Amino acid sequence: MQYTTLGMTDVKVSRICLGTMTFGEQNTEADAHSQLDLALARGINFIDTAEMYPVMPRAETQGSTERHIGSWLKKTGQRDRVVLATKVAGPNPNMHWVRGGRNNLDAANIRAAVEGSLQRLQTDYIDLYQLHWPSRNVPIFGAHAFEPAKERTHVAIAETLAVLGQLQQEGKIRHIGVSNESSWGVCEFIKQSEMKGLPRIATIQNLYNLTARHFETSLLDETCYREQVSLLAYSPLAFGQLSAKYHDDPKAHGRLTIFPPNWSPRYLRPGVLAAVAHYAALARAHGMTPAQMALAWCYSRWFVASTIIGATTLAQLEENIAALDVQLAPEVVAQIDAIHASLPNPGQ
Repeated sequence: MQYTTLGMTDVKVSRICLGTMTFGEQNTEADAHSQLDLALARGINFIDTAEMYPVMPRAETQGSTERHIGSWLKKTGQRDRVVLATKVAGPNPNMHWVRGGRNNLDAANIRAAVEGSLQRLQTDYIDLYQLHWPSRNVPIFGAHAFEPAKERTHVAIAETLAVLGQLQQEGKIRHIGVSNESSWGVCEFIKQSEMKGLPRIATIQNLYNLTARHFETSLLDETCYREQVSLLAYSPLAFGQLSAKYHDDPKAHGRLTIFPPNWSPRYLRPGVLAAVAHYAALARAHGMTPAQMALAWCYSRWFVASTIIGATTLAQLEENIAALDVQLAPEVVAQIDAIHASLPNPGQ
């Protein structure tokens, strides 16, 4: 396993992070424990979760993912061997079951979210506490453009940072990060932290895969490089599309067939399907599975600190971890870039 340091902190994490949003929905508690055992045995010391998990989000299962991780930590006593990351949900009127719908990024909500996560995780501190999505209006989750007409009342970034600073001083969280953020957001978080002596963000957890390469632009890539904010790349297989399992069998079992199609329509766009066909053919022509190539490409990007992988079976998890050892030949990378040029960012 390879390791890297997050942002300007002294926290060293594996280049692969175990994503857990299937725990409690597609995976049982026993499945979750088996995945955590395997990940630790393979050198993965970084675990990512969120208070709203598992997906798809439902009142009946909310918090189960953290509870499954917590029961594993209690059973194994491995807390000191892992870097534990979780996230506080931002405003979403459709998730009324999260703190009674009062899920903005103000002091009362963040405190309540931290306490809930600590209890479910059965720990007294969180290594990396992330804001799952911004309080303000930002185009995310498949939205293409910023729309001023969608402006809403939001919590000021300085106010959010202030409560995170208090929780840091209390020892409940150690470092902070953002998720689904923009370049402006990263710069504003840094500016407010420097102006007011508030905690500095160490990470940004954003979408990044072969069908969604927007992070590479100067809007985020250069910003994070110059501000030393580490990218945690999520959805490297585009909800399983880049494994080509749905390309090979449109009825294959997975979240794109067992969840409602309107839950994540961006991965069902014709452009995504066309890109997947090209990437799958390229991988197989060079003796790789489509998943191996997609992950090896993501793992190799110079600006990706850690890639968040998820699996529903141990065999999938083994394959995903093993892709770290796959070296892509220059001609393969060139052909990947050619496919991207012809079908740019269909899953963004």
